[in-house]
Parts: sequence; C-alpha cells; structure tokens
Amino acid sequence: MDPLSALRDFTIRGELDKVAQVGNEVRFGSNYAFPCSIETAYRSKQGNLYTLQTLVFFIKNYSLKHTEFIQSARGNRLPAVTLPDRKPLFDYLTGKIDSTDQIEFHLPQNPNALDASRIETTLLGDETQRNNNDFEILDYMSMIRAVEKPLKDLEALLECKNSDFYSVLVSSTRREEERQRIESHQRKDGLMVAETIFNEWPHLERLEALVDVENVGSQKLKGGKIGEGVPIILVPSAFQTLLTIYNVKEFLEDGVYIPTEVKVKSMNGVRPECVTVQKKFSRDRDQVVKAYEVRDKPSALKPEDWDRVVAVFVLGKEWQFKDWPFKDHVEIFNKIIGFFMRFEDDSVESAKIVKQWNVKIISISKNKRHQDRAAALEVWDRLEEFVRSRSHS
Repeated sequence: MDPLSALRDFTIRGELDKVAQVGNEVRFGSNYAFPCSIETAYRSKQGNLYTLQTLVFFIKNYSLKHTEFIQSARGNRLPAVTLPDRKPLFDYLTGKIDSTDQIEFHLPQNPNALDASRIETTLLGDETQRNNNDFEILDYMSMIRAVEKPLKDLEALLECKNSDFYSVLVSSTRREEERQRIESHQRKDGLMVAETIFNEWPHLERLEALVDVENVGSQKLKGGKIGEGVPIILVPSAFQTLLTIYNVKEFLEDGVYIPTEVKVKSMNGVRPECVTVQKKFSRDRDQVVKAYEVRDKPSALKPEDWDRVVAVFVLGKEWQFKDWPFKDHVEIFNKIIGFFMRFEDDSVESAKIVKQWNVKIISISKNKRHQDRAAALEVWDRLEEFVRSRSHS
C-alpha cells in the first residue's frame, strides 16, 4: 500500500492515533512504516508533491484555523498545505470523495501486482516517450520503500504475548530436584562402600587413602565426638521462619534466598523428608566436599542420630526444643551451633529472645539478593570452625 492510501485508510477508520512519527519514519500501527520525507501521490495546485509528514501533520491539525495551522507548521519546520488544497485534500482523506485530479499514482495500488509492461518501459526505456520528453525518472529506493510492510517492529517483539515464564521455573526446578535425588543415592552408595572397607580391613590406619571419609560423611573415624554418618542440620518446620526444608539448599549451596512460598508452589506442595546439601572446604591445599543432611522433624531422629546433629536454625520460640534430649539451652548450644535468620530491617523484638541464647544471628536483605551469598558463607565459615573445634575436643 502506498503512503497516501495508508493515511486515507487510517483516517476513514478513525485510527489516526495509531499514526505516529518514530525517528525518521511515520508508522501506521504495526502495519506499515514509511520515511517521513517520502513524496505522496497528492500534488498541490502549486505543482509540488506533498510529503507524507506534511499530510499527517495536516490531517491531525485540520481543526486549526488556517493562520494558526501555518504558524504551527512553521514551528515544526514543515511545509504547510496551502489554502486552496485544504478542502479537496480533507475530503479525499476522510472519504467524502474517492478521487481527484490532483492525485498521481506512479505505483500500482497493489504492490504484489506490478504491471510488467510498466516496469519494462521504465527499465529498458521507450523511444516514443523519450522523443516526447515524457519519460519519468523514478526514485527506485522510494518505490521499494513505498511497498514495504514490516511484519514486526521492536515494540511488538518485546510484548511477548502468551509467554508463561512460571512454567520455565517449574521445569527447571523439577530437573534440579531430580539431580538432587540422583546425587543422594550416589552418596548413600558411597557410605556403604566406606563401611565395607572399614569392616573388612580394620588394620588400615589411613582409610583416607582409599576413601575421602569426610566426603562420604563418616566422621567418627577421625577420632572426634561427632557420631557416625552424615552430619545433620536442623531447620524449623514452621513457615514463619525464613529458612525451611524447602529453600535451604538454594541458600546454603548457591547463596540465593528464595521465599518458602515460592519454592512450595514450584514443587507443587511436595514436602521433602530430607535434603542433602554440599559444601567445598579447603584442606591442605585440596578441595574437600562435605555433605550434610537437612531435616525439620527432630521427633523422627533416633537416639544415635542426635550425635550427628551439628547445627540448628532456631525459630526463636521455646517450644521448638520440646522433647530434645538436652536439659537446657546452655547444653544445646554447647553441643550444637545455633543460627537465627532474620531480615536486616526487622524490628529488634523479633530477635529479643534469641539474643539471650548462644546463637549467631544471620541478617539478609529483603530485596538485595546479591548479598545472600555473603550471609551463606558466614554460616559455612562458622559451621566449619565449630565442627573442627568439636572434633578436636
């Protein structure tokens, strides 16, 4: 479609609000785009062809008096539509008349049905027209631009209609859960191998030569006070705490805090009984990977399991420690390192009780997720220091 017909079409349909100048182009919604300076097929009575930019300005400001219109056009540095052309041009653009002698279409209305004889005459030349000085020199770039129809513009591409990013999150979370499940089975297999080697070859003084004992979690072989098996970290089962069985892995392994309600939704409400987290520590210039079990049901622990509990994230409520095999808070936090997670801008009252206990308060921001990693590293550093001192006590 040529620019004059496009402007007439949008005017008749009452969609001039969709006609706008963007840079050096006049865009008709997402349908068409033409250069502002392209000449239209409407010739003024003074002999010149009006540009598209001039006609758009005219039809959008037709309600102005002609003197005001002239001044406004000059202010916008645009050639103005002359007074004799105003009414016939307005009648044509609004559909009151279908044609006028002032319209000179040099291109077919349908760009897909170009007249082959016209093209041949133009490109190869027609001697008769040459002799009569009627040969027209056409601006071929203007011809091409006049029939262009962009399918998409930048704004349309950014709309992302019918996109569902939540499904992407759910899919990635499921893959991560599957990876965790596989790793958990592999670690259990490693524990069985370590036990078999120890039982069959008890005379080996350095089992580490065959198996990295810390890697599979059998820390009793190191001569410390920690019970046999993977060490345990306890978290509250209540949702009003920041760290739960749902989001603990992302926080401790990746250093990213994800609200519990978001994780619950992505996991379709499936509650894990146990989550395994890993951390790399430096030991004698080597990287050692330690595995920890995270649980939120202390009542399910066997008496021998309590020897493996090394850390607890406290809720700040006395009832959290009901039926624990310790006589008081002093004994609990001597044998187990305690952490309390809070938002840094929470009231002091939220940590009033835990400040009376021997626990470390870990503060994170509500919005600045890039700061989560420092908080997670602080947990690991203090936990490693506590486990090391407990093993040598």
